Amino acid sequence: MVDPSPLLTQNSDLQNKIVVSTGRSSSLKLLQSIIVALAWIFDGQQTFITVFTDSKPNWKCLDLADPICKSASNPCHLKPGSWAWLSPADTSIVSEWSLECADTALLSLPASAFFAGCIVGGLSLSTLADSVLGRKMLLILSCLIMSLAGCMTVLSPNIWVYSALKFVCGLGRASVGTASLVLSMEIVDQRWRDRIGVLGFAFYMVGFMTLPIMAYVGRNLSWRLLYLCTNVPSFCYAFFLYYTVPESPRWLMVHNQNKACYSELHEPNNSSDEKNDFYSSMKILCTSRRILWMLLAVMATSLGISFVYYGMPFTVKNLETNIYISIGLNALSELPASLLALFLTVTMNRRSSILTLTTISGLSSFACAFNTTIGAARKMQLAAEVISYCGACTAFNVLMIYCIELFPTTIRNTAIALVREAGLLAGVVAPILAAKGENNWFWSFGFFGLVIVLCGLSCRCLPETKGSELSDQIEEGENNSVGNC
Repeated sequence: MVDPSPLLTQNSDLQNKIVVSTGRSSSLKLLQSIIVALAWIFDGQQTFITVFTDSKPNWKCLDLADPICKSASNPCHLKPGSWAWLSPADTSIVSEWSLECADTALLSLPASAFFAGCIVGGLSLSTLADSVLGRKMLLILSCLIMSLAGCMTVLSPNIWVYSALKFVCGLGRASVGTASLVLSMEIVDQRWRDRIGVLGFAFYMVGFMTLPIMAYVGRNLSWRLLYLCTNVPSFCYAFFLYYTVPESPRWLMVHNQNKACYSELHEPNNSSDEKNDFYSSMKILCTSRRILWMLLAVMATSLGISFVYYGMPFTVKNLETNIYISIGLNALSELPASLLALFLTVTMNRRSSILTLTTISGLSSFACAFNTTIGAARKMQLAAEVISYCGACTAFNVLMIYCIELFPTTIRNTAIALVREAGLLAGVVAPILAAKGENNWFWSFGFFGLVIVLCGLSCRCLPETKGSELSDQIEEGENNSVGNC
């Protein structure tokens, strides 16, 4: 039998070096982590931008005495010239490309293509952060792909080119939040870890919150302007990040980058270099049953949470309230969600927090599933929708911090990306369910509530990580993977 003591000693020495590194110049490390966390702003903007650019504008009858026009719920079957859009045609892709009679599947294609791109990007790019690129370079590459594709979107002549560019934009966006979260939390020491993680989610809220504000200010301007206003800053941020933020010291130490370790840790590392192929972290995941089981459990939880998280902003328009106010309330609910996540990560264990939040979110979503025309009931449903969305946001924030603590450095970025991938599957389906839910709200609100409650139960048997040190090697992760079931 192989003596495990050399491995344990090596891991202990590695932990000591990393702790010393992250402890030096803590103010500078904290500032660098904040800069990295800013990437969440652009992530939040691109995730829900189609809610405004792809929405159906309001219309009016040109002849107020026309009974056929006045009784129509949409202008699809009306004679040309009997109706007109209230806003200029270029304020939405629907009015610019005459998609008022298009099938709901076609109208939801750009949003679904974006999330499909996120899935492909997560599978093809995220593992590079654990192998050859590292956290920093993957974050920069992802920001550049996302912003360039977003800027090129303004040249789209039709919905097919537009959807293809949304796919590429999603391809780049897939790793922005993941790499930002992992890098920002690996730079700082343990006492700041939870706070920096929650700060990233708060920046995501800032990005989401700016969308309805910009959309309202430019409500009579071209939808293309919204893409330029959100993607040009992201492009500039990528270059700023390159010159101001170092690579993760944990990644450098684990991958035996001697010169980089010396400059980052001020201490030489004489370990021999290792060859890391593109998908080495994926191979490690598949060879460890315990780690794979934990990954599948948190992926299931992410799937359930994301149906509410991604579905609610597309479904809220069915409540027939002001879209700018409704989406603004959803975005604003991210702030208490971030604060609540910080409170829960400090005071409660991870599993109990997630189970409680998914249950509250699911029940609130069920409360929105009953179609009613009573004004007071609609306001109560809007409140329930905000509570459901806030609960899902908080659960997702806690889940991401939980996953950072659950998986070792060698596979951390890949594991987090796969957890987000599971959520993006919901992002692909949610716009379609939201469109179908226009006539039957159980397809949207009811389904979202059921899934988040059932999937939230999958984290019940996972190990608790509150107060634990981050693990670096796969052996440490396996030793910490014992749950309560």
